[in-house]
Amino acid sequence: MSVDHEEWKKSKVQLEAEIAEFEREKEEIKALIGNIGGKSYSKRDNVINIVFLAIIIILFVLEITTHWLPAFISLEISVLLVSIKIVWMIHSQHKYNHFIFWILNTIEFRVNDVGKKVKKIERLMNEVERR
Repeated sequence: MSVDHEEWKKSKVQLEAEIAEFEREKEEIKALIGNIGGKSYSKRDNVINIVFLAIIIILFVLEITTHWLPAFISLEISVLLVSIKIVWMIHSQHKYNHFIFWILNTIEFRVNDVGKKVKKIERLMNEVERR
């Protein structure tokens, strides 16, 4: 019986180590997600938005006041800039979604692995209780 009790203690220590590893990985994932949606990303996004908006406003003001460019060319350039901005936003969202999918897939794999180990430990505990 002492052998089974020792195996149970070893399993318990191993499970506690895996839980600690899971907690460490969870904190690491939180940090990674924070970096993706963090302030540096927002600053870059704001700068790009301001640049696009400034170019469109400048074209609009120049077209109204000086007629430097024909109206259709100014309008076409503005539509092009807005289209580029939309494509850039879609691309950024795609990268973010891909990363989140990767993280969730990794978490699912780890949860399934821990679930298998818990079932194995339960079977061992049931065997110990039967003896």
